[in-house]
Amino acid sequence: MLIRVYEENPQLRAIRLAVDVLKSGGLIVYPTDTIYGLGCDLHNKKALERIFRIKQMDEKSPLSFISPDLSNVATYAKVSNRAYRLMNKHLPGPFTFILPAMREVNRYMLFKRKHIGIRVPESNVCRVLTEELGNPIISTSVPLWKETVLNSGEAIHDYFEKQIDMVLDIGTLVSEPSTVVDCTDQEFFIVRQGKGEIQL
Repeated sequence: MLIRVYEENPQLRAIRLAVDVLKSGGLIVYPTDTIYGLGCDLHNKKALERIFRIKQMDEKSPLSFISPDLSNVATYAKVSNRAYRLMNKHLPGPFTFILPAMREVNRYMLFKRKHIGIRVPESNVCRVLTEELGNPIISTSVPLWKETVLNSGEAIHDYFEKQIDMVLDIGTLVSEPSTVVDCTDQEFFIVRQGKGEIQL
């Protein structure tokens, strides 16, 4: 299912359809402030298994949560005062912060995790989607296959039509991933320089 949405003012009807898909164990593709993401409900292990199969991921592959804000991050990750100040300064924005995972995370994971990525994109679609869902979305980037450019909802839908249940399409996005910052130790460092600029 391909549904056109508008970043500035996402239609609640479309967002609630996506929430219904997530709650029923489905996979959705949605726009962020960087690239299109592939996600499922945090509480659904079968949906997470589907993501692992589609992306051919192993148990050590990194995973991130998308949240509407930082209010419930401490439920899922250990956040030091310094890490919180850094995140609070730069979020919402095009950053993924790697943090030590809380035990709560491993209730939902297929494999135990020591670390988890936290994203709060500067995207109205992501914000309204996670607010309506009521909990974070497990998220990963849409897989890029060979020479195929998958930077629009329509292209992604056409390529993965039978594997993904819904695509929220805002058109073409420049394929630039988020900047990943490791905050798991005393010394923070940039794992991947992407769209966001940050001073540590």
